Amino acid sequence: MVWLLVVSLPAEASGKEGHLVFAPHWLPQAQFAGYYVAQDQGFYEEAGITVDIIHPTASVNAMQYLLDGKADIISMFLTSALDAVQKEANIVNIGQLSQHSAIMFVSMKDSGVESIYDMEGKKVGIWKSGFREVPVATLEKYEVEVEWVPILSTVNLFLLGGIDVMTVMWYNEYNQIYLSGIDRDEMNTFFLSDYGFDVPEDGLYVFEETRKNRESDLRAFVEASLRGWEYAAQNREYATRLTVQIMRGANIPSNHAHQRWMLNKVLEMQCISIKEVKPSELHPGDFEKAVSVIERFYDREFTPGYREFFQPVVPAVKKSNIP
Repeated sequence: MVWLLVVSLPAEASGKEGHLVFAPHWLPQAQFAGYYVAQDQGFYEEAGITVDIIHPTASVNAMQYLLDGKADIISMFLTSALDAVQKEANIVNIGQLSQHSAIMFVSMKDSGVESIYDMEGKKVGIWKSGFREVPVATLEKYEVEVEWVPILSTVNLFLLGGIDVMTVMWYNEYNQIYLSGIDRDEMNTFFLSDYGFDVPEDGLYVFEETRKNRESDLRAFVEASLRGWEYAAQNREYATRLTVQIMRGANIPSNHAHQRWMLNKVLEMQCISIKEVKPSELHPGDFEKAVSVIERFYDREFTPGYREFFQPVVPAVKKSNIP
C-alpha cells in the first residue's frame, strides 16, 4: 500500500494526543526512507499514533516549522541542532539515527587540488541552506583559507568549473556528479571523517516542553521509525520505489539509481560498528566532537551538557541489524 505522505503546505502541529507532525530537514528523498516506510507499512498506526510528514522548502527550513508551531518533531544535523541551541532554541535530541559523517569535499583531478592544503585561496561551494559548521571547522583546523561560494541544491556550478571544490554528501551530491558523466576516478575525494570530523548527522529533535508532555507519543514515533528503517534495510528495492513515488508526487526530479545509492549509503551511516551505543543513541564522545565544532565556529563556550541535550524516549535496545 502507498499512503499520501508528503503534505505540500504545513498544517499547524496539532498538540493532540496520538497525533504528530514530523518535518525532515530536506526535500523528499531516500535519506528519509525509513519514515516513509514506517507510514506506508502502518507501523505508526500500529503504535497508536497518526503521523503527518511535511517537508521544508528552499526558503523555509524544518527548524522554522518547529519554531512556528507547524511541526512537533523534526530531523536535523547534530551540529545544526547545537547551533540552534547556541542561539537559545530550547530543543533536545530524542533519538540519534546517524552515527557517522557523510560530508566530503570533491575536486576534479585536473584542478590541481590534490590535498586539503591545495584548497588555499580556492573557490569552495557550500550549501546556502545550512550545514556549513563542519566544513568550515575542518578548514579552520588546517588553517586553510578559501572563498566560500553559496550553492543551492544542484552540482551544476561544479560541473561548469565555476568552483574548484564542492562540499557534498557522500549519499547525495557526490553520486549526482557521477551520474552527470564524471567517472569516480576523475575526482579527488576528501572525507571529513578522515580529518578528525566524523560527527554524526541526522537526529530527531523536539522542544524540551514537548519531550516532557508527550513522551508516550514520541516514544511510539521513534520506535515505529526504527522499525521502518529496519524494514527499509531488509526491503531496499521497495523502499527505493516508495521514495521515488513520493518524490514524483511532490514534483521533484528523481531516479531509482540515485535513490538506491542514497538509501544504501544512509544505512551505512546508521551503522554503529564498534561504538558502545544502541540504535538511536547519541554517544557522549560524538556529542563532545560536535560541541568542539560549534565552539570553534562561534569562538565561545557551549554550555548545555550531554544529559541536558540528549533526552532519549526509548529504552536501550539490541544493536541494529542494518549493515
